[in-house]
Amino acid sequence: MAFQERYVNLFTDFGFKKIFGTEMNKALMMDFLNVLFTDLETITEITYLKNEHSGYSELDRKAVFDLYCENDKGEKFIVEVQRVKQKFFKDRTLYYATYAIQEQAVRGKDWMYELKGVYTVGVMDFMFDECPKNKEKLAHYVQLMDRETCEIFYDKLTFLYLEVPKFDKTEDELETNFDKWLFILKNLHRLDKIPIGLQTKIFEHLFEQAEIAKFNKKDRLAYESSLKEYRDFASAIETAKEEAIQHKVVEVAQNLIRLGIENEIISQSTGLSEEEIKKIRSEMKG
Repeated sequence: MAFQERYVNLFTDFGFKKIFGTEMNKALMMDFLNVLFTDLETITEITYLKNEHSGYSELDRKAVFDLYCENDKGEKFIVEVQRVKQKFFKDRTLYYATYAIQEQAVRGKDWMYELKGVYTVGVMDFMFDECPKNKEKLAHYVQLMDRETCEIFYDKLTFLYLEVPKFDKTEDELETNFDKWLFILKNLHRLDKIPIGLQTKIFEHLFEQAEIAKFNKKDRLAYESSLKEYRDFASAIETAKEEAIQHKVVEVAQNLIRLGIENEIISQSTGLSEEEIKKIRSEMKG
């Protein structure tokens, strides 16, 4: 396969895990997490944990995290990439967090239920619909809070949702490391060289690891498969959207026909050709 891009798409399963989920690149994961969670002590070491977790009984579902790691203080970090809008995405991130909580249980009477922090990051290739008041807000930090005082009730469980499509800064507008990471998440596969503002040790390492031409045959085949899956999925979603829009247009045309509106005016109103409108009229009669 001849790749059009120089660098991997980080919203492919292979691309994200290669850049953030390998021992060779764990400095990238640490830098990313440090940028996201500035209120924590600087992470200087992480250990990757198994990403597949069996349920606690035969009837329970399995949980398969994209990436799962802990720092040297035992705090857990779940990082999930979500490529398309899912009705129960928030529910899933909460469900996954319960595994990171319950696995901390220590058998015996001496355990006093003390837990280490659990942090779940949702890297989203779509935007929430339910935040009309915060159209420009792209990072949502969520914790348990007292509704009356608006004070944090429990600070060891944190969810961070990143609406990556909302990020619209150009190369010249990047100021913070947060800006730079969001820019990379959204645009890495569109670049053909390292932007001047990203020419630092950590990002130079990222670009080196992300260059497709440097992959071995096994990785190239794995990325090809992952990229095809990503593109097929994106195409299916776009087709579904177009079909939904077309269905709505047809409904509008049908309503106008029932009102006795002429074909020419319906065509101007809906964008449908007069031949298409005649066909709709015929189907309605049938």
